[in-house]
Amino acid sequence: MRKMWLWIGGGTLFFGALVFVNNSNIFAVRPTTRATILAHRGLAQDFDRVGLQNDTCTAARMLPPTHQYLENTIASMRAAFEAGADIVELDVHPTTDGQFAVFHDWTLECRTDGHGVTREHSMAQLKALDVGYGYTADGGRTFPFRGHGLGLMPSLDEVLTTFPRRRFLINIKSNDPNEGRLLAAALRARTAEEAGRLMVYGGDAPIDALRNAMPGLRTMSRSTLKACLFSYVGYGWTGMVPPACHNSIIFVPTNIAPWLWGWPDRFLERMRYVGSLVFAVGPYSGGDFSSGIDTPEDVRSLPHGYGGGILTNDLQTVAQALQRSKGLGDAGPKGGAP
Repeated sequence: MRKMWLWIGGGTLFFGALVFVNNSNIFAVRPTTRATILAHRGLAQDFDRVGLQNDTCTAARMLPPTHQYLENTIASMRAAFEAGADIVELDVHPTTDGQFAVFHDWTLECRTDGHGVTREHSMAQLKALDVGYGYTADGGRTFPFRGHGLGLMPSLDEVLTTFPRRRFLINIKSNDPNEGRLLAAALRARTAEEAGRLMVYGGDAPIDALRNAMPGLRTMSRSTLKACLFSYVGYGWTGMVPPACHNSIIFVPTNIAPWLWGWPDRFLERMRYVGSLVFAVGPYSGGDFSSGIDTPEDVRSLPHGYGGGILTNDLQTVAQALQRSKGLGDAGPKGGAP
């Protein structure tokens, strides 16, 4: 009996040591470049985030402006790349004339002088709007961007033509599978090199349709992300990467990251091997995944030498914090020119 228990104990120790070595960062290849910065909506106006709901008009609760740029515009994207962003996230809606408008909101009333559902307009109609019309930092007494956003809502084609060598993360704002097919048709019209710089996330149905049409494109939906992370927590200790994690975009909330086997270096190495990109985001609390690494404290909370991606809503603050953080490297640009 004693011999049996010795065998069991020895086997348990051996198994534990094997799991430890397999998931240790000691033998992982640590990236030598700095963290990749993903700028959410480019260089955007910040707003009060307390008590936000899905239908909250964020332009009406803008904080006092620190720069002149409006989200999802060409000027905002150019400024974001110049400030150190490697990838810019943008939002798209199909238009009645077969294009995709780059704009965040489902409806037009919050930010613009227009009315109605965004996708129920032509691109020409959307181009005629003032995208800075609704921004106010003092409860509606003044509107500092009113009159300065005329004609600034771009089409997706305009963005990709302006920045043919830059990387973008495209957000589909609906759960309509047809929108995934329409976007696939639009992206197939680009060169293979341009399409290779693009990633897409959004509702489960359009992402499933898009992935079927363009299996080589990196994509993510809420269901694929949860399947990836939960499955990896379950059996990632083996070194196996769940199929849901392959050729994907993986948002890792900072409060979930410690549960991921081999976080950060071994985890990042495994995801790179299956063609996926990882971005650290803010803590997950049951809502969406739009909270980012937005403060110097958030940057300091990342592991020393972290070489994955960072999603941020405050590019200027985070780029400066990265420059000051020796462990995360230089925050200067590392992407191609527009």
